[in-house]
Amino acid sequence: MPISIETDGPTAVHDVTDRVEAAITTDADGLVTVFVRHTTAGVVVNEPESRLLGDVETFLEELVPDEGWEHDRLDDNADAHLRAMLLGESVTVPVSDGTLDLGRWQAVLLVECDGPRTRSIDVIPHGTGRDR
Repeated sequence: MPISIETDGPTAVHDVTDRVEAAITTDADGLVTVFVRHTTAGVVVNEPESRLLGDVETFLEELVPDEGWEHDRLDDNADAHLRAMLLGESVTVPVSDGTLDLGRWQAVLLVECDGPRTRSIDVIPHGTGRDR
């Protein structure tokens, strides 16, 4: 099931946990993959504490400078592609009784690397059923 997210800022982290969980349409056990269909955004599991989210944004911006890349001659967003490659395009999370089975401090986060934009993430269930 696709979920649409409006991002803000060139680099921004959005907690999408509640939206992902709402897209789970079964009360069974299994796994769910959350996949972003963009090459300049990523999906990770981490703590959604506001200062940490700001640190993630700063870390990515400092780790990958925003200029000096060959691809910039075409689209001027090579830094966003490189940052997204470090993050990855998907995560797989256990589901128990139709609920994400995350750790106490874990959340599903969409990381925007080339915003603001409208992003689409897919929530894909796997092997749901009581006999895992």
